[in-house]
Amino acid sequence: MRLHSLEMTAFGPFADTQRVDFDALGADGLFLLHGNTGAGKTTILDAVAFALYGTVPGARKDGRRLLSDHAPAGACPEVRLELTLGGERFRLVRRPGYERPKKRGEGTITEQPKATLEWLTGDRESLSRIPDIAAEIGRMLGMSADQFFQVALLPQGEFARFLRAETDERGVLLERLFDTSRFGSVEAWFADRRRDSAQEVERARRRLDVDLGRLSTAAGVGVRDEGEGGGEAEQPESGVTDGADPRSDPARWAQELLEGAELRQAHTADEAQRAQSRADAARAALDERRTQRAVQERRDRASSDLERHEAGAERRRTLESELDAARRATAVTWRLAESESAHETARGAARRLEACREPLQSDPESLAALAASTEPDGTVDAEALAGHARDRDVDVARLDDLVQLEHDSRQWSADLDVLRGRLAEHEREQQTLATAQQELPGLILRAEAAVERARAASTATEGLTGACERATDAATAARELVGLRLRRGAAAESASSARAAHLQARERLLDVREARLSGMAAELAGQLVSGEPCTVCGSMSHPEPAGAQASAVTKDDEAQAQADEQIAAEAVDAARRDLNDLDAAVDLHVHRCSGRDLDELEREREALVAELAATRATAEGLDAAMSALSGLRGRDQQLQQRGTELAGVVSADRVQVAETQQRITAAQGRLDEARGGDRSVGVRRDRLVRAVADLTALAGAVAEAASTQAAAARLDQALAAAAEEAGFASLDQAIAAVRPDRRRQEIDAELTAARDVEVAARAVLSEPEVQAMVEREPIDLTEQVREAQEADLELKRAVATAAEAGRRAAEVRAIGEDLRAGLEALAPLLRRHDELAALAEVIAGRGQNTRKMSLRSYVLAARLEQVAVVASERLRRMSGGRYEFVHSDEVGSRGRRGGLGLDIRDDYTGAVRSAKTLSGGESFMASLALALALADVVSTETGGISLDTLFIDEGFGTLDADTLDAVMGVLDELREGGRVVGLVSHVDEMRQRIPSRLHVIRGKTGSTLQMVAP
Repeated sequence: MRLHSLEMTAFGPFADTQRVDFDALGADGLFLLHGNTGAGKTTILDAVAFALYGTVPGARKDGRRLLSDHAPAGACPEVRLELTLGGERFRLVRRPGYERPKKRGEGTITEQPKATLEWLTGDRESLSRIPDIAAEIGRMLGMSADQFFQVALLPQGEFARFLRAETDERGVLLERLFDTSRFGSVEAWFADRRRDSAQEVERARRRLDVDLGRLSTAAGVGVRDEGEGGGEAEQPESGVTDGADPRSDPARWAQELLEGAELRQAHTADEAQRAQSRADAARAALDERRTQRAVQERRDRASSDLERHEAGAERRRTLESELDAARRATAVTWRLAESESAHETARGAARRLEACREPLQSDPESLAALAASTEPDGTVDAEALAGHARDRDVDVARLDDLVQLEHDSRQWSADLDVLRGRLAEHEREQQTLATAQQELPGLILRAEAAVERARAASTATEGLTGACERATDAATAARELVGLRLRRGAAAESASSARAAHLQARERLLDVREARLSGMAAELAGQLVSGEPCTVCGSMSHPEPAGAQASAVTKDDEAQAQADEQIAAEAVDAARRDLNDLDAAVDLHVHRCSGRDLDELEREREALVAELAATRATAEGLDAAMSALSGLRGRDQQLQQRGTELAGVVSADRVQVAETQQRITAAQGRLDEARGGDRSVGVRRDRLVRAVADLTALAGAVAEAASTQAAAARLDQALAAAAEEAGFASLDQAIAAVRPDRRRQEIDAELTAARDVEVAARAVLSEPEVQAMVEREPIDLTEQVREAQEADLELKRAVATAAEAGRRAAEVRAIGEDLRAGLEALAPLLRRHDELAALAEVIAGRGQNTRKMSLRSYVLAARLEQVAVVASERLRRMSGGRYEFVHSDEVGSRGRRGGLGLDIRDDYTGAVRSAKTLSGGESFMASLALALALADVVSTETGGISLDTLFIDEGFGTLDADTLDAVMGVLDELREGGRVVGLVSHVDEMRQRIPSRLHVIRGKTGSTLQMVAP
């Protein structure tokens, strides 16, 4: 990385824009940055850091104030840095966040940070988002802001502290410089794996405890809890009381429980078999007695059925007679149904005939046709009625075409109304259009005037805005000038008082010095010692030494008076500076307000603000006025076009109205002739259609009624003949004998069931086993049922006990297998966990790690050892071969981590001693060598980025001339390969040694830069 130029505006102590040309300044590879304390030397380094990372090093970044206090109100702080990095040249421009006064009104407004990155080589797109710029700088430099501050801006004070720091403090800085996060991730990974492994082991042990509990529950025993006083375990049902401890030897304990459960399973199975035999015998005896009891019950039921059958003989004879008559009447039944159906049909036809006469009553023409078709005896001629219907149908066909014409005539009338309404609407629109065309020219002239006024106001707004800002600034300056003059008066009085005090102190100092000179002989006499020469004349004898006076002034009195005079002089200087600053501020404010009165300025400002508001409101209406004007001009063209269109439309409407009226008049004559006495042709046609339908229906009904009556008479004669053939004396007797099918089926079923009962009863009574039980007493089953129930209950209990024993044995067997599997799985888990825990302890710096070094500490120790090797080479050259660094990895006191020890070997004595024993100049050399070594190692660690521009801050004042020569020789070596080194120092001898200098000059209105280059 090589810096080319730096520009700062309103940044730190620099009020105006200051530029540093690093190319010219570092032409010979070494330049000096010097100036008074507080002038702003470090601010130049801060500006470089801020341009790259948007922050400044050390505690200064917490101040959050980069805007110069010397900059004028409203000034914008900015840093511009041009550099080459990775073979690409670019320019960084950054602005920090700051508070600025509002342009209008009181108070301040916060400006947010801004940044840009502009590429000066290649055709890459510039960046303007702060996160994008930060990512690009981090990618190109390969180091964080803290790393860059340590390796490119070498702060000697921090490395002196690093040199003397304890192990933990030194580790903090090394972790900030070297990225050990991946090694920390390894430590965390091992810790996480150890924790996960411990949890896995614990889960396996919990599963083992759960299996032990399940096993004890399944076997019906309790697990001895040694934590509760070693109480006795629950006695197992299997009879197993003592044996293996379930916690010390769970496998053996599970085997014992399984053997006990299997023994109990065999015992309960035998008991269940014996109970089954007893229950089978009881059930066999009960079944035999039940069989005998069933034979007796069948005998009794058969005897009862036979007695009931004999009692119903008379009823069965009556039913047989009824069934015979019903069967003979069957031949009459279907003839009767046909006759009744024919009479019903004839009655229906008569009803329909009467119904067809009803519609003809309302139509005189239809009634006349009916009368013409009726015979003198009242019989209606169907054929004559059909002929009248055909005549009416011919009239209907003639009216069909006229019905359509009548419909068209009504539609033409409706269209005529619509055409007349549209014609009236278009005529009204013509009148409205003519009125609008007369008004439009005046509206266009007014709109053009409004546009001109808005344009003039827009032009005047910019000038009024500047006038308002100037008036506001002048009024603010006049308001502040009142307070400044009051403060200036107070400052003048303070300066006068300070000058008076200084004169008094000056006179006091002169008086004290004069008094001391007067008493100097006595002071010298007080220092004489017998036998020693006088410091003034050298004589060994002191015949008349001067005596001390009561009012003698001592050296301490003179020093105190001189200190008082110096304090008073500094107070005069401070008061004079304050007064000068206030004079400059008053002059500035008088210039800003032009010496005018505050009230006058306020009135002028208010008038300008009001005028600006009115003018701005008028200017803001420019777009609306132009839009309105454009709309009016477009409206004029639209009206002209619409007028032409309306003239053609009105003419066409009038032609359509005349043609439609002619069609309606011609059609109306034909329709009046065709409708006769009806309201319309359609009404007449519909009436004739209904008459045709009514006459046709009546003719059909007449024919149907005659046909159905003849059919009914023929069926009555056939019914009477069928009753005589069936053997009945009369038709009524035959009808009375008719029974429905359901009744005949009921009678037949009852007779059949009676015959079946008789046959079944006689068959049962003739069976041998029934004959054998005729004389036996009724059998009682109570005792046999009780014995069978008791045997079944005993069997159920035995079977349940055996099933429970089998279930427990199977469960104990299954849980035992789970327990053995858990024990087999736990052993490798424990071995793996012990190995992982031991390795995690070593990586964390505990356990068998005798150095107490974690993995990160080990890596940092390796980096520190590398730094010590590089730093020792430079320290030996600076110290004339006397000193070198010694890296130590011994464990610290009180168990502190090792690996970060750093001591000094003195080749003059051969001893290794602490860096805290070095003198001030020696500490500077060691710190500088350490800082340069860290810069080289960190640069290599972060990807080998070459830092072609390097800054070293302070510390040279502690060196003697020879040591300074050695240090400068080392710094000269840094320039090899084109590197530029900037030294920050206020030591005069450095200005004599380094011809290229950048002088930071402190002033009342801010610092400035002066570059001196050969």
